[in-house]
Amino acid sequence: MPKQSKDMLDKIERLTLGHYETNAESFWQGTRDHDVSQNIDTFLNALAKHGQRDEAQDILDFGCGPGRDLQTFKNRGHRPVGLDGSEAFCEMARQHSGREVLHQQFLSLDLGENRFNGIFANASMFHVPGQELPRVLKACHRALRVGGILFMSNPRGNAEGWQGERYGHYMEFDDSKACLEQAGFTVLDHYYRPAGKPRQQQPWLAIVSQR
Repeated sequence: MPKQSKDMLDKIERLTLGHYETNAESFWQGTRDHDVSQNIDTFLNALAKHGQRDEAQDILDFGCGPGRDLQTFKNRGHRPVGLDGSEAFCEMARQHSGREVLHQQFLSLDLGENRFNGIFANASMFHVPGQELPRVLKACHRALRVGGILFMSNPRGNAEGWQGERYGHYMEFDDSKACLEQAGFTVLDHYYRPAGKPRQQQPWLAIVSQR
């Protein structure tokens, strides 16, 4: 795909976030009971296994939406911080979890350095345009402590573009692994969801990486 201009990148974020702003309540009602326990357990187990051994982990829920998983991390004794580009989602996440939530767009992150043990990016990173993904992953790499874990779960494929009012960038494992390694990560594991289905019926790709 040809390099996209700043105006186009701004449009991508504006329209995609506008979709979520307009549909915030229906999104919450439609996703609040989704079972993502496999992803959460995989992420937390990786934190415990690979050197992040404090009982309570500093976790960034990247693209936290209305706060479903933020609440789960809090209930399991951790110190999660949410992040979302949708102002409506940020307010809902604060109300649902009682935790700090950063209102930041993915293409203008300010995460600092060495702040988090883990970053949980569940169904969010695929909204980053392909040309900007290396920069966003490097920001995540800097924000993690040494040995920290990045978990990503995204729809898989080989396409980039609009689906209605939302922009998506879909990759298979090999391309995802290359992007992560370019940003300094080591890929530890990956799997496809839903579990127990034939591969053609598993549209989601989950990847565990380490700084």
